Parts: sequence; structure tokens; C-alpha cells
Amino acid sequence: MDLPFARSILSVLVGICVGLGVGVGIGVGVGVGVMPGPALAAETTAATSAPAAVKPSLTVTTVLPQTVTIPVQLPANGSLAAWQESVIGAEANGLRLTEVKVNVGDRVRQGDLLATLQADGVRAELAQAQASLAEAQANLQKTRTDIESSRALVQKGFISATQMSQSQLNESVALARVEAAEALIQVQRVRLGQTQVRAPDAGVISARNATLGSVVGAGTELFRLIRQGRLEWRAEVTASEIGRVAVGAPVAVVTASGAEIKGRVRMIAPSVDPQTRNALVYVDLQEPMGSARAGMFARGVMDLGASQALTLPQTAVIVRDGFSYAYLVDADQKVAQLKIQTGRLIGDRIEVLGGLPAGARVVASGAAFLNHGDRVRVVTAP
Repeated sequence: MDLPFARSILSVLVGICVGLGVGVGIGVGVGVGVMPGPALAAETTAATSAPAAVKPSLTVTTVLPQTVTIPVQLPANGSLAAWQESVIGAEANGLRLTEVKVNVGDRVRQGDLLATLQADGVRAELAQAQASLAEAQANLQKTRTDIESSRALVQKGFISATQMSQSQLNESVALARVEAAEALIQVQRVRLGQTQVRAPDAGVISARNATLGSVVGAGTELFRLIRQGRLEWRAEVTASEIGRVAVGAPVAVVTASGAEIKGRVRMIAPSVDPQTRNALVYVDLQEPMGSARAGMFARGVMDLGASQALTLPQTAVIVRDGFSYAYLVDADQKVAQLKIQTGRLIGDRIEVLGGLPAGARVVASGAAFLNHGDRVRVVTAP
């Protein structure tokens, strides 16, 4: 057999073998697709009938609302002012200031000498009044001596009763002149005392208008004095809040300089400002005043007692679209979004005014990542 003929026969045999192999494969494949085995059919049925497992959206801890006692406070703004301010002026008229002993900010005691007015003219007038008194007293003594002599002469019949009556009248005139001279001396002594300007009470000098060498008139203001150095806080409170404030309530005031001063409500204004519709609350401040000064702006908080409040941690309250929400967890570990009404902040807790059941379980934190109806996994807080 020649070589080309052998090659042709080998090629035919290889093609027949390949064709048989493909046919067998197709047959086997078609058979498997048309008639599946019992195990495969059972597995497919089980996978179709089982429900899909829902995974929790978040792992959370829950808290219960707590009823706590919280202080009731009323914040307000206002200004510091002198408790009482005394105006110290000149009482003598037309005298020159010869000495000024105090300045603004000096603390003085009652009766301390603040300024001196020229007193030479007043002393001279006092001496003149004293001389007039001596003359009047001498005239009175002479008149009384004449009366004693007249009585003896009347008894002897040397003078008439009419002359005796005239002597008694002269005595009354002399006595009146003595009293007038004594009164004049008293006036001059008062004027002499007015040449010394003294503090009417203890306190702090808040203003000084006295100028050395100036001639002052009666009533001219020389100094202003904050009596006893006491300041008060005049808080502005709206008409709707004035009924909550009580006399004697404790107050904490913080000035613009940062000084904190304690005080108590002394008085509530009997009227409301028709322009601002606010009323003034006068608060007595306790020493030490520190850097506080009259006229300074200050904020304060009035303590109005205490009340019971239902509270949640601030992390449990979510604010969306201007409303506050809390997320409640039910027995199936699903959350429900609940709108609530909030009130005051107390440390890290917030007051709930309404919308929340007392025994509800609330998501403690992470509620911002939840939506209504989500399933969560609840764990115990560490």
C-alpha cells in the first residue's frame, strides 16, 4: 500500500470517530436537560419555597423616658444701676471753693469732709451776731434792774403804776431782742457749718463737679454718691412673664466683663413701659461687685422654683424639617418614627412636652440613619 492511500484512509477514520463523539455528547446533554434527576429537582423546589431573610439596618441601644426634677428659670437682659444715688450740693450761697478732698471712685464714710468753702466772711458775721447778743443781754439786765427799783418807788408812792407798766414793757422788748440775737447766732453757726461739705452717707463718689476756686451758689451740685456702694440689676421682663416672678427669688447675674454676682428680687415695677411692653424687675446685688459698674449691660437668670419633666437624652431626638422626632422600637425589633414636642435643655437631656408614651423604648443614638419601619438589632448598653 502506498503512502498517500494510507493517509486518506486514516483521515476518514478520524472523521468518523469525531462525529460519533459529538453525537454522543449532544445526546447526553439533551437527555439531562429534558429529564433532570430527583436530587436536583428537590433542591430547586426547596430554594423557591423558603422566604428571604431580612438583615437589620443598624445595631442600636434603647432608653426609657425618665421623669426628673428640673429648675424653672427665667432668663432676662438688663442694666446695672446705683441702688440709690445721692446728690451732694452747696448750701451756702456765693462762697468760693477753697479745698476739694475727694475724686470720682473714692469710697467715703458718713460725715467725711468732701470739700471746704471760704468761711472768713461767715465767721465775721457770727462774731457780729455774738456782739449783738451781748448788747441785748446787757439791755435786758438794765431793764430788769430798773423794774426792781420801780417796784420800791411805787410802794412809796414816788412813781405811778403807769410808769411801772412801761418798765415791764421795756423788759419784754429787751427779752425779745436777746432771743433775736440768739437766733441770729444760730443762723450764722449753721452757715459756718455749711462751708464744710460732708458725705451724707457711706458710699462711692460717682461724679464730681466741684472745681477748686469756683464761686458756687446755693443748690449747685458738687458730687454724686452711690449710697453704700450698692448696685442693683434692672431686668426687662415681658408682660407675659411678669406674673411668674416673685419678690425674694434668687438671681444669678453675669456682667459684660464676666463677673458673676448673686442677688434677689427686691421689687417688681408697678407699670409696664407702653413703648416696649416690658416691665422692670429690680434685683438687689450682693457684694463683692468685682468689676461690675453702674450702667453696665448684664444678663441674668431668675430661679422660679422646680418642676417635674419627662426627658430623653439629646442623642435620642432627631430634628428633621423643623420638627423633632424619636424612634420607638416594638417587639418585632422594628422602629417607628414619632413626632414629639420638646422643651428645655437640662445638661445632656431634653424635656419632652408631648407625643411620647411614658413607657416607650426609644433608640438612644444613631436614629439619624434610620427610617420608619426599619428593622434593627437591639443590644444592651455598656
